[in-house]
Amino acid sequence: MTAFFFLFGLIFGSFFNVVGLRVPERKLFSEERSYCPHCHKPLQWYELIPVFSWLVLRGKCSGCRQPISPMYPGMELFSGSFFALSFWFHGWSPLLIYALLLGALTHILIVSDIKYMVLPTPIILFFLAAFVGYFFVAPPDPLWSPIAGGLLGAGMTALVILVSKGGMGGGDLKLFGLLGVVMGVKVLLLTFFLSALLGALVGGVLLITKVISRKQPIPFGPFILISACIAHFSGTMIIDWYLGSF
Repeated sequence: MTAFFFLFGLIFGSFFNVVGLRVPERKLFSEERSYCPHCHKPLQWYELIPVFSWLVLRGKCSGCRQPISPMYPGMELFSGSFFALSFWFHGWSPLLIYALLLGALTHILIVSDIKYMVLPTPIILFFLAAFVGYFFVAPPDPLWSPIAGGLLGAGMTALVILVSKGGMGGGDLKLFGLLGVVMGVKVLLLTFFLSALLGALVGGVLLITKVISRKQPIPFGPFILISACIAHFSGTMIIDWYLGSF
């Protein structure tokens, strides 16, 4: 079943790529087929097989031979691995639904933020509704946790935006508000800390290696989302270790 969930994640990962790329351009429900972004050649079904097609084509369009971004197979592998890990970790329990929703949210928003530096509001609202629906299946404990987490997530981010004069954006505020509703106060605080740590480490490496310049903006959404995934699977262990060490 774990292998099945890996394949399941690969297939859905291909769809998540489409959602992340099309929603910011308001083309999600367009009947237009997927095409090469360079020569606009429509892609055939055998060019859309997750990961496999990219490998067979050697990462290049079959028409113009321009490179196809490794983000596509990389994110498909992310969803495959995340879905498999979610089933291995939670089995057939309500938390499996929670984890799969978190994985889908992470995939879609990372694609959007990397491509356009945008965290689309419609995606955030859709997943807010989806997680509220999940709470009817598995009510949070305590019941006020989503409200407190949402207020804290949005409030902390608003404070950072004010103090840093734009160091974070409105999309980050909405995302932290959503994650606060979804995760509750304790796990949200861990996610906030981990995202700042990851952002500082990766940003520092990119600056040292001159991949980016000092004033060049980089998307912060991926750091938030990856931190949320880490906190979901390992949050209790990390928090217990921290409280036991200090």
